[in-house]
Amino acid sequence: MTEAELDLPALYLSDETAWLEAMAELIESGDHAALDFANLREYLTDMARRDRREVESRLIALLLHILKWEFQPALRSRSWQASILEQRQELEGLVDRGVLRHHAEAVLADSYCKAVARAAVETGMPDETFPEDCQYTVDELLAYEPLSKS
Repeated sequence: MTEAELDLPALYLSDETAWLEAMAELIESGDHAALDFANLREYLTDMARRDRREVESRLIALLLHILKWEFQPALRSRSWQASILEQRQELEGLVDRGVLRHHAEAVLADSYCKAVARAAVETGMPDETFPEDCQYTVDELLAYEPLSKS
């Protein structure tokens, strides 16, 4: 590692990827005292926050598409079907481990409320058209299979 790379706080601001590589090298070499702990804490906190936002975003999108699928059967399309499958698969990849699975379960009710609000706008139907509470568990959402037009 060069002298310039040892100024980790400056490297963090100028080239995050190089900073990550430098941090990995320090960990691998066992030089833990040289780690940029302040920025490492910030980076890890941001990553965790980003992962949680991603889970919520995928949940809302999946619920929105399921609501539209179920409450507008005459408008069902392959595009809607593909959207449900995409969101389900992406969410499944995120929540296959403990912490994000627990987060998905914790935010499911709030995500459902947000999906209902969006579904009402997109469909032109009043909020009251949709069930007040989410009718699905996270596992049921991950297993949801939109069937072709009825």
